[in-house]
Amino acid sequence: MAVDYGKCAREIYETLGGKSNLVSAAHCATRLRLVTVDNSKIDMKKLENIDGVKGVFSNNGQLQLIIGTGTVNKVYEEFLKVSGMTAATKEEVKAAAAAKQPLFKRMIKALGDVFVPILPAIVASGLMMGLVEALGKAIPAFAGSDWYGILDLLANTAFTFLPILIAISSSRVFGGNVFLGAVVGMVMIHPSLINAWSVGSMDAAEIPVWNLFGFTIRQVGYQGHVIPVVIAVWLMCKIEQWLHKHVPEMIDLFVTPLCTVLVTSFITLGVIGPVFSMAENYVLDFAGWMITFGHGIGAMIMGALYPFTVVCGIHHMYNVIEAGMLAAEGGVNIWMPIASAANFAQGAACLAVGLKARSMKTKSVAIPSSLSAALGITEPAIFGVNLRFLKPLICGSIGGAAGALLGSLFQIGATSYGVTGLPGFLITLDHTVPYVIVLAVSFGISFALTWVTWKEDAAETETGNAKQGQQDAESPQELTGQKGAKSQETPGQKGAKSQETPEQTGTETQAVTLETALFAPVKGNVISREEIPDATFASGVLGDGVGIEPETAEVVAPFDGVIASVTDTFHAVGITGPAGMELLIHVGIDTVNMNGDGFQVFVSEGEQVKAGQKLIVFDIDKIKAAGYSPTTAVLLTNSEDYPNFKILKTGKTEQMEKLFTVE
Repeated sequence: MAVDYGKCAREIYETLGGKSNLVSAAHCATRLRLVTVDNSKIDMKKLENIDGVKGVFSNNGQLQLIIGTGTVNKVYEEFLKVSGMTAATKEEVKAAAAAKQPLFKRMIKALGDVFVPILPAIVASGLMMGLVEALGKAIPAFAGSDWYGILDLLANTAFTFLPILIAISSSRVFGGNVFLGAVVGMVMIHPSLINAWSVGSMDAAEIPVWNLFGFTIRQVGYQGHVIPVVIAVWLMCKIEQWLHKHVPEMIDLFVTPLCTVLVTSFITLGVIGPVFSMAENYVLDFAGWMITFGHGIGAMIMGALYPFTVVCGIHHMYNVIEAGMLAAEGGVNIWMPIASAANFAQGAACLAVGLKARSMKTKSVAIPSSLSAALGITEPAIFGVNLRFLKPLICGSIGGAAGALLGSLFQIGATSYGVTGLPGFLITLDHTVPYVIVLAVSFGISFALTWVTWKEDAAETETGNAKQGQQDAESPQELTGQKGAKSQETPGQKGAKSQETPEQTGTETQAVTLETALFAPVKGNVISREEIPDATFASGVLGDGVGIEPETAEVVAPFDGVIASVTDTFHAVGITGPAGMELLIHVGIDTVNMNGDGFQVFVSEGEQVKAGQKLIVFDIDKIKAAGYSPTTAVLLTNSEDYPNFKILKTGKTEQMEKLFTVE
């Protein structure tokens, strides 16, 4: 029975609590996307039982109702009529949803958004730094060679200039000019300033200052820091945006950039930097006291807190504490096992995420980042994975605390500093077995806790590729209902006559009844629906069908029919056809986030198409380069209407080979 679009929209509107509980509304290929004032006022069970609604889930502040291709746009039109709301874009809905999130979550999301684009550089540098340092410790002759010198330079470049990378990424996140952001980042590590890593070994009187307008500004750089750079660029973007609104257009080109950089730089060097530096000193003094407190209790606490100091970007300054320990008569570095336990635990949590995640994008970041952490470089794991998902960060903190406690009880001491994790064996030669136990306990607790407590958001998986739950994914975070698809007939399509499908791509001509047959729209490898790397598609909530791992980058119409919907990002189409079939062809997983880049569509809604007609052309390499899976979902969204639905093909298929039939 066909869905009554108007009735469905009215019931949704009434169940949501009317306009007073609505903020914005939009739709994508398969679902209605809403932002409400208060989800707790909504009877979710009643909502999911509305005729036409196949499932309900909440994700990143959005309430998403799975309705189906070809139907959602019609329900959306009726919803706008009954609610009196105006249409919103998905980006506007995402912005409205983000604004509802608690401040802490928004801050965490902002940090994640800043670091995700620069992760490749950090991961590569982190791995290389760990390997070069380990080789230098293992082979003293190598440490003094030219090869070591050039490899060390290449390895630490990304970290040396990290504030610039962070500034560029931050300016994109906060909506500022990326080149002005880069300038602010350069100001913070200008060679005229004293390197941040050198400040800890200097007396306060030795640090030069500028005296301006009765204020003193320390001539200190911010190498290795994170938070002050993000804050500075956020301020820069606010200043730039304000100036663009208030400066006359004819002088905006030179006045706005000049004033933006000058004001931001003065405030950064004069206020943001010193305030952060003061907080940093308090943290370091506290850390120095804590690691010798309470027969291991202090070490345990510091093992738990260590990753949070990495987030603040002040962990490099612990070298001052370590150097002081080693400088004492007969001194050993008892801080190293604490840091090593904490780092190894974060790597274990990151590895658990990488192994458990279905998302190839998450795996591709988490697994190499965990290796980097095992070698002592944790920024990729913490900023790229654990902080983003939060639970792994906390689980790693618990594992690090346990390992740090053992390290203190075993009285492990290191003969150097700057090395943790696996390379740490080279500087703890007298405590090899206890050090193994510390790392094993840190790893085991962190990995186990993360494996048990962390669950990948289904919204992260539209690519088998989860996203930072925060993206406009085509998969839900948690399905509160997975009601079967409702039947819906397309007028004038029952009783279509038999036709012959012509020879296509070298396959034999096959006489078929278009009333019952559907052909492969893409050449490639056919996999079962359950194998599609996306929770929603694999669950069958959007109908039965298959996935196709494409070998060629063209989608054609699998039967004569009518285009019911085309996504504005060109990655999916809905087609109605013979025997009332309603088909969704969705190219790639999470490819909605590519915003049409790499896709070209050749049809429009309402257009009549013939079997074999070109619908979409896409760039497989570009999809993969963006970190997404090109697996194409071919789903009959009203498959429940056909008790004799049969899948005929798995494995390699040519375009327009018979794929499945209905009766």
